[in-house]
This record gives sequence, C-alpha cells and structure tokens, in this order.
Amino acid sequence: MSFTNQIKLYPKNFWIANTMELFERWAWYGIFMVLALYLTGSTETGALGFTQEQKGWMMGIVTGGLYFIPIFTGAIADRFGYKKTLLVAYTCLSTGYYLMGTFKTFPAVFATFILVGLGAGLFKPVVQATIAKSTNEKTSSIGFGIFYMMINIGGFIGPIFASKLRASHWQYVFIMASFVILFNFIVVIFFFEEPTKEVVVEPLGASMKKIIKNIIEALSDFKLVVFLILIIGFWSMFNQVYYTLPSFIDQWIDTSSVYHLLEKISPSFAAAIGTPEKTVAAEMMTNLDAFFIIIFQILVSFLVMKRKPLQAMMIGITVSSIGLGLSYVFQNGSFLILTILVFSLGEMAASPKIYEYIGRIAPKDKTALYMGCSFLPLAGGNFFAGMLSGKVYGSMADKFTLATMDMAKRGIAIPQFTEHFTKNDLLNQAANSLHKTQFEYSQYLWNTYHPSKVWMVFTAIGVATGILLYLYDLLWMREKKVVKQV
Repeated sequence: MSFTNQIKLYPKNFWIANTMELFERWAWYGIFMVLALYLTGSTETGALGFTQEQKGWMMGIVTGGLYFIPIFTGAIADRFGYKKTLLVAYTCLSTGYYLMGTFKTFPAVFATFILVGLGAGLFKPVVQATIAKSTNEKTSSIGFGIFYMMINIGGFIGPIFASKLRASHWQYVFIMASFVILFNFIVVIFFFEEPTKEVVVEPLGASMKKIIKNIIEALSDFKLVVFLILIIGFWSMFNQVYYTLPSFIDQWIDTSSVYHLLEKISPSFAAAIGTPEKTVAAEMMTNLDAFFIIIFQILVSFLVMKRKPLQAMMIGITVSSIGLGLSYVFQNGSFLILTILVFSLGEMAASPKIYEYIGRIAPKDKTALYMGCSFLPLAGGNFFAGMLSGKVYGSMADKFTLATMDMAKRGIAIPQFTEHFTKNDLLNQAANSLHKTQFEYSQYLWNTYHPSKVWMVFTAIGVATGILLYLYDLLWMREKKVVKQV
C-alpha cells in the first residue's frame, strides 16, 4: 500500500488529536525549555531571581506529578467525556501559563505551575486514547510514529518562539503559550468528535479503585519493579537537558563561536536565530536535541531494530551519559553541538526500547496493565531530576552561589538581594573587587571552583544505570536458564 493510501485510512479525529498534540507541546516546551532561566535569572532582566533549589523543587514536583496523574485522569475522561475533559485541561493550561508570567512570588508561581501540570495531566491520556481509538492493527505503527513526530515538531518550534520573545519581555513567552492553547480550544469545540462511549459506564469511584488494584497487581511482579526503579536513573540523568543544561550554558558556555560559524554559512540565518550580542541563546542550543531526533530517529530505530531491548537501552544510556559528560569539558559552544548530538543518539536508541521491553516482559493478558506502569519511572525521574538540579547544581556550579562563596572567603560583605541589588549586581561587585571584567571573573570562577564537575555526578548516574541494567540482564537470563534446566 502506498503512503498516500495509508494516510487516507486515518479518520478525522486522528488528525485533530495530532494537531492538538503539536500545539500543546509547542506551548509546554516553549515554557519548559526556558523555565530554569526564568526562575533563577537576575530580576532586572525580567526573571524572578529564585534560587536553584527553589527551581528544582518547583520543576521536579510539578513535572513528576504531571506524569503520575494521567493514570487516574484517564478514568475521569472516560466518565465525563473526552471533549469536556479537554476543555477543562485547556482552561487550566491557558490560565496557568498566563498567570505564571504575571505573578512574581515563589508560592504564587508554584501554584500556577501546579495548575499547568494539572491541565497537562488531564490532556495526556485523552489525546493518547484518541490516537489509539483512531487506529487499528494495520495503522497503529505508522499512526503512533506520526504522533511521536508531532510531539517533537511542537517541542522544536516552541523554544524557538520563546527564545525570541523573551529577548523583548519575559511575559511575552507566557502569553504565547496561553494563546497557543487557546487555538486548541477552537479545534476541540468545532472539530473534535466525541468517541463513541460504551453502553455501561462505571462510577468514577469504582474506576479509581480498579486502577489502584491494577497498579498493585502489576507491581507485584518483582522483575518489573526492579526494572522501573533502574529506569528512574536514566530519566533523572536525561532530564538534566531541561533542568540544568540551559542554566549551565547561560552561565558558563561561550556560544559566540556557534554564531560566527553560522554567520560564515548564512549571515541572515545567524542573525535570525542569534542574539544582538552575536551569541546563540541557551534554549536554542538545548533545542538541538529535538532537532536531531526529528532528523535521525527513524535511522537510529532501524539500526537498533534487531538489538534486544535491554542491549539497546544499555548502549543508548551509556552513549547519552558520555555525551552529557563530554559536553562541559570545554567552554566552547561549537563543541557542545557535537556532544548534544551524541547525547541525542543515545536517547533515540534507549527511550523507545523502554516501552518495548515492558511490553515484552508482560504476560500476554496483562500487556496494557504493565504498559500503564511505564509512567512511574517518568514521574520518579522528573522528581529526582529536579531535586538533583536544584541541590547539586545549586551548590557545585551555580555562578551566583560560587560568587557569594568566593566573596565570603575573602571577607567581603554581601548585601541581601532586593529590587535594588540583584544577582547581576552581585557579579559586578565581585568582579570589581578583583579588578576584573565580567569575562575575566567568569574565567576566574571556572578555574578556581571547576563548576563543570557537576556533570560528573549526572554522568555517573547514567553510567551506573547502564551497569545495573547489564547486571539485571545477566541475573534475568540466568534465572531463565535455571527454569529451563528444571
């Protein structure tokens, strides 16, 4: 069957769901890729000036919860209808995004981000279920491939818009996300068709009890539990791309070399994606991960197709860990392009195989039940990624923390941060105290305190996960051999 004829097999709701996914991911990643910068940046730039630890708590708790609640919100959608659930989700998302750009205090921003997380948690199971209901055995493989592509296209576009808008005013980033979600309101009201409901619908309380019972039943499989715990390590390492990498690039990496490289190829393109200072913004650099996935995912999937899932995961996680570790050996932005590519190739090899492996170890009559548990390591990985990014990065590599510590060592009084004394004022005072320019002072902190060592921690988590998966594989294979002998 030709590709054109294959496309005709998908109903209208399939394309509506993919459209909504693209715009929801556009809004989410448009915010999330720059969120660490917004939360911790100096206040005179329009950012909030929170600590790295506050950032870690906020991003870790909300995003971890976002990946946990869909197992329950799916039952809500089944009970009250997909259309109503989507409208509530978009209300939470659009309102939450707008208010996040309006409020300035930690409790208020945290509360509105929770509202965003709730909206995303309501949205996820509905759009995934719509794709599942719009496909069959013949169309599901390509159908979910299209869906995954939409996720990455939205995730690639969002940060580009956010990067340009924040250069004018931070609030424009949140207004953008809010309006992108409003577009989905129009889509769901006028074009989305409610899937046919079953004749009998369980009470919501009964559905929730059944969900909890099913989770407990699946988690009684020790092999599954051990695997899910190990994969938390991968997601904790992987998510540093969002939680830590933007801040590290912004504080320590010189991306002017990337700008000048692009300028040689196309001055207009360099000007379009670069900054007035002839650098490339941190979120543009981290967005290369999504770009590489769009370009290379099919090729990588083909290359690891014949590999056993655990083998592909071990290779992928190790490669990603190496990419993460090498990215920060140098302060040269051009080298960062190569290392993000290495990281992405590992991610592309490992991530899809996680779900494939869960499906393979599940008993034939419990595949859906086991797959429902795949959200647990995502939730745990995001939570621990936030904790690590806040506490570890904040103490080992945050430029403002290191500057404060260095001034204290030299007996220099440090004023409290106020609207009249910001984080950047602290850096200026610290540099002046040593009669250095900001660039010279940054190099002084880099050479004295070695902030790049923080990536040894994250790399170690990834490498340890790969080793533990190898041992897990050995023990599991040995167990199967013993069973066969018996």
